[in-house]
Amino acid sequence: MKQLFRWAVGLMLAALVGSAGAADVLLGAGDVVKMSVFGNADLTLETRVSESGSITVPLIGEVAVGGLSTSAAEKKVAGLLESGGFVKKPQVNLLVTVLNSQQVSVLGQVNRPGRYPVEGRRSVLEMLAQAGGSAQDGAETIVLIRTKDGKSTRELIDIIGLVRDGELQRNLEVLGGDVLYVERAPRVYIYGEVQRPGSFRLERGMTVVQALSAGGGLTARGTERDIRIKRRDAGGKLEVIKAKHDDLLRNDDVVYVSESWF
Repeated sequence: MKQLFRWAVGLMLAALVGSAGAADVLLGAGDVVKMSVFGNADLTLETRVSESGSITVPLIGEVAVGGLSTSAAEKKVAGLLESGGFVKKPQVNLLVTVLNSQQVSVLGQVNRPGRYPVEGRRSVLEMLAQAGGSAQDGAETIVLIRTKDGKSTRELIDIIGLVRDGELQRNLEVLGGDVLYVERAPRVYIYGEVQRPGSFRLERGMTVVQALSAGGGLTARGTERDIRIKRRDAGGKLEVIKAKHDDLLRNDDVVYVSESWF
């Protein structure tokens, strides 16, 4: 059932990719733009926005475009060309060919980690979709790290809970420079008298008996009367807990099934 839910989330992410249309881009340092003026081929150029946020346009010189949308930059260049008496009613077109200023890093357990441009308004889920979604071992949460005024903040976003509860207000808008990180999914470890000892993904609300099921059940020598959980407390001290079937497991718990003496 949980796998089916994750599958549904994957479909939703795919839909987000499909629905992400072109949007007006805010220009910034490092962006490469191609400019053309209708009927004035000699004004066509491809240039990079400087660190100070400006481009150099023939006839009018340096134009500050940093922080402007492409449409606003088009109007500004057109206005300068017309007010300078160089072109009558110019039709300026700016196309961003390389978007370097507004990028988000998507890292960790995703299918295509990397840096992705933020073209217009984009949400956390949309950026996750751009990165191919969570990998098989990915957690059901995303960490959003944002640096503003020299200070970094960290916010944990519950992907499954967000979709299940329909609370899309928690699907935050991303900004250039943000980092999204998907950690590895929490795991539990099972050993002793079970058919398939090893490590397994810790599902939400996973109980001891569900973990035993994931491990293939008991061997012929295993006993349900002596199952123990080995768990480290907040201070790192190892506790050994005699387990009940409906006990909830935590990340990095180790479940041990003893051999029956009878």
